[in-house]
Amino acid sequence: MKQFGLIGFPLGHSFSKKYFSEKFERECIDAKYDLYELRSISGFTSLLENENLSGLNVTIPYKVEVIKYLDWLNDTAAKIGAVNTIKFIHINGKQILKGYNTDAIGFENSINPLLLSIHKKALILGTGGASKAIDYVLNNKGIETTFVSRTPKSGMLTYQQLTKEILSENLIIINASPVGTFPHSDECPDIPYEFLTEKHILFDAVYNPSITLFMKKGKKQGAKVLNGEEMLKGQAVAAWKIWNSDEI
Repeated sequence: MKQFGLIGFPLGHSFSKKYFSEKFERECIDAKYDLYELRSISGFTSLLENENLSGLNVTIPYKVEVIKYLDWLNDTAAKIGAVNTIKFIHINGKQILKGYNTDAIGFENSINPLLLSIHKKALILGTGGASKAIDYVLNNKGIETTFVSRTPKSGMLTYQQLTKEILSENLIIINASPVGTFPHSDECPDIPYEFLTEKHILFDAVYNPSITLFMKKGKKQGAKVLNGEEMLKGQAVAAWKIWNSDEI
């Protein structure tokens, strides 16, 4: 039986186990999907002893840290600087770990239907692995991006620096942080929501709850809102194709 799984911390809110377990049962696939909650990335090495492991998904906070354990990155993952999918290849008793990023595919397919010619600039809230994939996709579309961080960093804005003028120029706002994820559903990124308009797109990478406080506040101002569920489904479909490809 092939084994797949997800590494990260914490994993209580995971979409992946339910998605893949239902897929395996529905399609009569002889495989299982487990959650590997790692308090430290150093625990990753113990997973490598499992010879039945064929693939892993990677989530917060290890999308960047896991790269040092991999033997190879595909071009997209290398350019993004983050990995969310690992393929295990066994050849002549040797194990090779290949890293990919399918967040980019999932995000692009999800946000494409909402984009108009007026959407030329975007604010990305958060600086983790998911934000890197989102930045990569938007830049490839010619959309100028600016990261927003809780702490001052070179080339980035802080939440306290967000003004009406900045929000009027940046008509795409992406929450790429975990803020607002269940059970902390009463929280949301600290932006001046009163300056949002019907021209804005608010994309929340959070998917639980399905309508976050970030989205509610945006919708109240007339903005188009979307959660991260389609992005997750898209990256999961892409991960499955990678795990089952003949590529070595």
